[in-house]
Amino acid sequence: MEIRTFAESDRPLMMELAAEAGKDALTGSLWGDPESEAAVYLTPYYTLEPESFFVAVVNGSLAGYLAGSLGTAVPSEEKRMDAVIREYRLMSRKESRGFFMRAMFDSVSSTLLRRPTAGELEDPRWPAHLHLNVVPSARGTGAAAGLMEAWFARLRAEGSTGCYLQTLVENVRAVRFFTKMGFTPHGDAPFVPGIRGPKGEKLHQQTMVWSP
Repeated sequence: MEIRTFAESDRPLMMELAAEAGKDALTGSLWGDPESEAAVYLTPYYTLEPESFFVAVVNGSLAGYLAGSLGTAVPSEEKRMDAVIREYRLMSRKESRGFFMRAMFDSVSSTLLRRPTAGELEDPRWPAHLHLNVVPSARGTGAAAGLMEAWFARLRAEGSTGCYLQTLVENVRAVRFFTKMGFTPHGDAPFVPGIRGPKGEKLHQQTMVWSP
């Protein structure tokens, strides 16, 4: 197994890797369009901050990635989402319109009921953040831990005060893994507008933080 930073030759393989790594995700695809979803959660990271994007290579094939940002180069999720909605005309496309309409309804309902909803963490103690994805066949090989250690080394080298990540409370496996890697839960666990679980249930955001 090899852990290394992103190389330009990886670019044509990233969409396939992300699809394979996420195919058994709790929520599946968010709004049914892999290209525009990648434009929010994948491509900005290796395009704008490739030195914080790590890949795991197992038996010569890409098996996972960690998309990280120190907190300056990659725009906020809200800005990325707004840009993608406009660029891909997601509100006018049948396959994605339902997700965004449900997300809007969830957000308005929560505002009226004065209930918090999921959002990014803005705290100078943890300015960096990451997304981690490993294909099912590479889980248990040490690939995920290797990616995390490479990321921790970068944070220390850059003098970062810490990082955060956001997963789902219901993703017990992920929460257990990140706890093992030294992350601790932070804040409340609000529900995430728009997304639903396998049985149509609401899902809740788990923010976790790490400091060197």
